[in-house]
Amino acid sequence: MLPYLHIWHLSVPTFGLMLWVASVAAAFVVDRNFRRWRIDADAVGMVAIAVVAGIVGAKLWHVLDSPWEYKEMGWRVLWDSAGFAWFGGLVFGISALLIQGRLAKIGAVRILDLAAPAAAIGYGLGRIGCFLAGDGCYGIETTLPWGMSFPHGVDPTLARVHPTPLYELAAGLLIGWWLWRRGAKPRPTGEILGEYLLLAGLARFLVEFIRRNPKILCGLSNAQIAAGCSAVVGAALIFWLATHRVPGTGKAAAMEKTA
Repeated sequence: MLPYLHIWHLSVPTFGLMLWVASVAAAFVVDRNFRRWRIDADAVGMVAIAVVAGIVGAKLWHVLDSPWEYKEMGWRVLWDSAGFAWFGGLVFGISALLIQGRLAKIGAVRILDLAAPAAAIGYGLGRIGCFLAGDGCYGIETTLPWGMSFPHGVDPTLARVHPTPLYELAAGLLIGWWLWRRGAKPRPTGEILGEYLLLAGLARFLVEFIRRNPKILCGLSNAQIAAGCSAVVGAALIFWLATHRVPGTGKAAAMEKTA
């Protein structure tokens, strides 16, 4: 593993480097989405604000999820390079986009549709940072041929375990590709968001079965419960839109794109 890149006298944390790469990739995808729908707005600035909000939310949720770390480290846990909770980042990032979508007159839910592919791809790329750092978000022991050990990670282990960050990388890229393809045609506002919540929530729910996170309720981890809620909300939103279609929605969106 490679927690740090040593360049001359500098030690660059690979987690932070991949977080930057993920942010740049997300900004690029949102910008391309704005362009194909002829939306005049600052995609890079919006993504930057959402990323900062997501990092804050991920850290705060991690503290709530792991109170023993706060007892041991105090407020230093907020500045530690490890420990970011997916659900906290999702909630704070979505909230930041909702506000910006309203201010930019794009629409609170519409902006989430446009940002959904970027969120999936950015999350997947960010997981490469977790993999390189070996920060403990890998899975349980396995005898599968692709099992890996992390002897030099931030949270080292000599046992061969599931490289779950790589699983999540693959899932994130696949979900992002699917949402990008789906978002190319006019659809009811909120449909792409619903698919993102369903697919991303389901992916995280499933991978939690082989991760080392502590189980807190009915054999499920905190992140697994949150992911399950995300999937349920996404499925409910898709169902509601399918049964309450607004006449002319697709036609109006198509006219907006070609205007």
